[in-house]
Amino acid sequence: MADQLISTAEHDKLPGSYVRPETQRPRLHEVVTDADIPVVDLASSDGAAVVAQIGAACRSHGFFQVLNHGIPVELMLAVIEVAQDFFRLPAEEKAKLYSDDTAKKIRLSTSFNVRKETVHNWRDYLRLHCHPLEQYVSDWPANPPSFREIMSTYCSEVRELGFRLYAAISESLGLEEDYIKKVLGEQEQHMAVNFYPKCPAPDLTYGLPAHTDPNALTILLMDQQVAGLQVLKEGRWIAVNPLPNALVINIGDQLQALSNAKYKSVWHRAVVNSDRSRMSVASFLCPCNDVLIGPAAKLISEDSPAVYRDYTYAEYYNKFWSRNLDQEHCLELFRT
Repeated sequence: MADQLISTAEHDKLPGSYVRPETQRPRLHEVVTDADIPVVDLASSDGAAVVAQIGAACRSHGFFQVLNHGIPVELMLAVIEVAQDFFRLPAEEKAKLYSDDTAKKIRLSTSFNVRKETVHNWRDYLRLHCHPLEQYVSDWPANPPSFREIMSTYCSEVRELGFRLYAAISESLGLEEDYIKKVLGEQEQHMAVNFYPKCPAPDLTYGLPAHTDPNALTILLMDQQVAGLQVLKEGRWIAVNPLPNALVINIGDQLQALSNAKYKSVWHRAVVNSDRSRMSVASFLCPCNDVLIGPAAKLISEDSPAVYRDYTYAEYYNKFWSRNLDQEHCLELFRT
């Protein structure tokens, strides 16, 4: 039902179906707003230092921002702008793309899993499958007219950046540079174009509650004007304040498994704002459905036994979507 989209109307009051029980609210006054998230300059001439910095960030935070990543600033701005234009389209135009079927490759939806959840999240999103591009682009929105061209250019650039990061992450673990890319098979890629409208009561709800990402690597293009991403670090929520022209990288569950839990797929959440709407565009690199995933053999020893059993990504993904977003870490179900 497309009338469930929250981006189609102004809201003076938070509907009851979005109000979290008191114990599950964001407690925004407790969030650490001035913490540092690691920042890595990918254009540094010291390649070994870049690899070391990425490894340290993956161990300590599971999140880092990258500067000089090679994706043109003009393209990043165009992506946010065309995404905003999409969500400004008339309700009847957006309704053509609406679906709450989580198996659909291309769909406009709301919250997280409206068929299953009891409390909704203050988010509408457009989900796009991105690889191979030629297979999917014709099903993407044709309106705004520049949407397909801008988004497909960005998808290609992000994919290449993801593979460069895989190489650095592999090296930082002491593995061959191409280990992660090879072991995860022909990478699927998809994108969530997230729109968080102005919210009348940000302290009562979430854009997205705490979760980890089920994929391998997430590359997030954040709204430069409105912060909303928060990461759990040592039991406290810390705000991720976007640096100009940076992208935010986070380790997904599959890289935690591959690294034998040396690297962290950490809990993160999106909060909302009473004054302004917010956009973000998350790009996900995902393993091939039928490859076997588990700790790299080189990272297993007598002192460091395998933390997880081997499994296929299809098995993992089905488990992930059959749960609520904020249940225990899905990887716990795959421990040895």
